[in-house]
Amino acid sequence: MKIVAILASYNEQRFIRACLEHYLHQGIDVYLLDNDSTDDTLAIAREYLDRNVIGIERIPRHGMYQWQKILMRKEQLADEIEADWLMHADPDEIRVAPNSRQTLAEALEEVDGKGYNAVNFMEYTFLPVREFPEHDNAEFQKTMRWYYPFAQRHPHRLNAWKKQSRRWPGTRRLVSELVHNRRWTVPSVNLRDTGGHVVHFDGIRPYPVDFKLKHYIVLSLDHAIQKYVKKAFDPKEIAGSHGWRATAKAHEFLLPSQSQMRLYTSDDELDASNPLVEHLLVQQN
Repeated sequence: MKIVAILASYNEQRFIRACLEHYLHQGIDVYLLDNDSTDDTLAIAREYLDRNVIGIERIPRHGMYQWQKILMRKEQLADEIEADWLMHADPDEIRVAPNSRQTLAEALEEVDGKGYNAVNFMEYTFLPVREFPEHDNAEFQKTMRWYYPFAQRHPHRLNAWKKQSRRWPGTRRLVSELVHNRRWTVPSVNLRDTGGHVVHFDGIRPYPVDFKLKHYIVLSLDHAIQKYVKKAFDPKEIAGSHGWRATAKAHEFLLPSQSQMRLYTSDDELDASNPLVEHLLVQQN
């Protein structure tokens, strides 16, 4: 079964090698949308073109981060890419099966065989802590061992799905797509309405067991400020799905203490109980 993760990147040299290596060993191919990176992201990704990267495409940045534009292209690619399953993912994520006895590809093939067509991922957010604040290196997965489960709702990350066939959407939806998004076709799946968190399509049947997503959002306080404060967001999107990411000031970032987190021992022992609904990284009034 061919499974393709559609990634979007912008200056992700910290994460891209670990991400691509992980998917290579998990039996997952990758299609990369690069948003005009100025670091080594593209050079690293090109090393994998004869391995599991099946394509690299440029998304012009035009001086700012335009998430809706990227999601619209991902929706189109979900119809264009030859695959059995697709996954909307980011370079700072490590996605795994519900148990370590299976690769991600093997687990998704089992889901498909049982007649389900979508998978939710329980998110586990990994952060530096005050006691150990610096992890900006290639070994971050080994040194950054503190996490908390995070889910503002359930499903929270329902964004792996079986490839869908295009159907006639109806005149109203077709006209809406043309007026609002200037597209003559309606894609088979919708990622935009939830900022990519939850895919929508007719006849969706989610698998009842959550997969796992380890999210390494930042590796140090300096990285947090560089990633969010120094990032130019599309003004039309600031009030939308970005939340604190688009509005936080440098002085509002504060690393949590070890006592606020859970200690990582293995993927199989990740604790999903009592998930947080707000991240611990920012202290906004």
